[in-house]
Amino acid sequence: MRWYTNKITTFLQIHPQQYNFLHNPFNNIFFNQLHNSSLIHVENVHVNSIKSSSIDNIQETNYILSLYVKASDFSNAEKLFDEMPQRDVRSWTILISGYSRRVTLYRKGLEYFRLMVSEGVVLPNEFTLASVFKCCGNDDRKGVGLGKSVHGWIFRNLFRIVFDVALQNAVLDFYAKCGSMRNAGRLFELMENKSSVSWNIMMTTYLREGDVEKSVEFFRKIPRKDTASWNTMIDGLRERGFDRISMEMLHEMVKVGPLFDEVTFSTSLALVSSVHNLELGRQIHGRILRMGMNEDAFIRGSLIDMYCKCGRMNVASIIFNNFQHCRVRRGSSRVLLDDLMEQTISWNTMISGYLQNGMINEALNCFRALINEKAELNEYTLASILSASGGASLLDLGEQVHANILKCGHMEDVVLSSSMIDMYSKCGNLDKAWSFFRQAKTLNVVLWTTMISSYATHGHGDEAINLFEMMRRKGILPNEVTFVGVINACSHSGLVQEGCNYFRMMTEVYGILPAVEHFTSMVDLFGRAGRLNEIIDFINVNGISHFVAVWSAFLSSCYLHKNVDMAKWVSRKLLELDSSVASSYILLSNTCSAHHIWDEAATLRSLMQERKIQKLPGQSWI
Repeated sequence: MRWYTNKITTFLQIHPQQYNFLHNPFNNIFFNQLHNSSLIHVENVHVNSIKSSSIDNIQETNYILSLYVKASDFSNAEKLFDEMPQRDVRSWTILISGYSRRVTLYRKGLEYFRLMVSEGVVLPNEFTLASVFKCCGNDDRKGVGLGKSVHGWIFRNLFRIVFDVALQNAVLDFYAKCGSMRNAGRLFELMENKSSVSWNIMMTTYLREGDVEKSVEFFRKIPRKDTASWNTMIDGLRERGFDRISMEMLHEMVKVGPLFDEVTFSTSLALVSSVHNLELGRQIHGRILRMGMNEDAFIRGSLIDMYCKCGRMNVASIIFNNFQHCRVRRGSSRVLLDDLMEQTISWNTMISGYLQNGMINEALNCFRALINEKAELNEYTLASILSASGGASLLDLGEQVHANILKCGHMEDVVLSSSMIDMYSKCGNLDKAWSFFRQAKTLNVVLWTTMISSYATHGHGDEAINLFEMMRRKGILPNEVTFVGVINACSHSGLVQEGCNYFRMMTEVYGILPAVEHFTSMVDLFGRAGRLNEIIDFINVNGISHFVAVWSAFLSSCYLHKNVDMAKWVSRKLLELDSSVASSYILLSNTCSAHHIWDEAATLRSLMQERKIQKLPGQSWI
């Protein structure tokens, strides 16, 4: 056991103060206290077991192996595994399971499974196989074939394997993740004992595929809906733009569902942020206080974000300051890593909130306070300030942040690099943005997309398209954001046919499902070209009549081309979806005013006052 001996020597050289401890006999009480320990403690346990000769016990060796895996130290885990004098099924399962939980390392898990099968000494059990199917589900290209091979191998070789509900769920989740809905549906129907996890897997899969009706149908059929089922349904609908249905589900959960947990509150607050329903947000806040869950870090962050999105920065500031006060009262020496992380997230949320509400000065003051507090100045914070600089056309500030990034050595960060390009573009210095883009050491899809969007914003549609084609020739795959940029470029330059071609390319060539941003860009593309009737056909063909943003873009096109009749019809559709959208009243009123239909314009303004709908005042930065 050369590696063990070397490990003892190295450990004692680095940690001589632990020598006396190593002479104590190995005890399980110490083991039980180390489940979430750091790597140094895992090494401590390992060395102690060697000194006491308990390392020869396979149960204790498996435990140390699990500690290395939990600490994500796979290098030492593999060394320990390779030198184990004997291995049982738990040894193999610990290692394969650890790799299955790491998206970037799943192939290693599959390699160890192949080694396990080829040796033939130990047969996998249901827990091993569940981890193997999880590894297969992480492989987008070969996952389906690998998983089917494993599934067939089980039936050919493991006649005594118990297909319990956990293993069946693992197989079901594998087929669902790989998009093999036919196999997933067939397996689900054959399952005699379906757990809530089984139903949630099918429900989530149909949501991911965009089949909301089928997903809701599965949700209704669940025999016992637990909190996780409600959370999955509400958040899944929200993420896919079905805010109204998601809101209905939330109200139904309040009436008949189980008690809210932390995830429910965070999901509900995210939904409130999406629809800007301040009153509902206040009600949820009240329930959080009654249940005493306001100290939860995720909930507190969601509350700050909700009030920021609803324009109540004063309330968000109160919650933020209360957290800062409690942190200071605990004492700096007792601040934990989680506190520091929450502190950074809270600062970032406040800065972003000020920016979203057009409060540039407050955002910059918050940034200065962050520096004075000596809080961690991470890449996200710097990117937020760059966004503020671009939004307010504060080129001097942007250049100062640029210098700060150079000093901190963050130039390799992709997010910061893209924010830098975006800032220079919004400040009107497109040449500087292009120069920064060309000097970047690593040009990935994020930087290409930012540069394409910058050209689109400046109305240089041909340059944006040329850049997009250059990116494709270099073998860089565009993502969904890239297509938003290139379609917008076509829209601003009147290139309707090219925009339609790229929309089809997105789905047919790259397999990217269109989101609300793509649909809105296409409506804007047709609208700017005056093809209003084609917008109606586009909405009907794609089944996107539930998106508020789509109808808002349609209404803007009606105003642009002064089509009063079409504007009235679109406005009614928009108000049916959400009667609190100020832009629908304003655009229709302006359209009527442009055609001297003063009575109807006045009626719309009066209706806004009755419903207490206010438009955010415009600001001019000169």
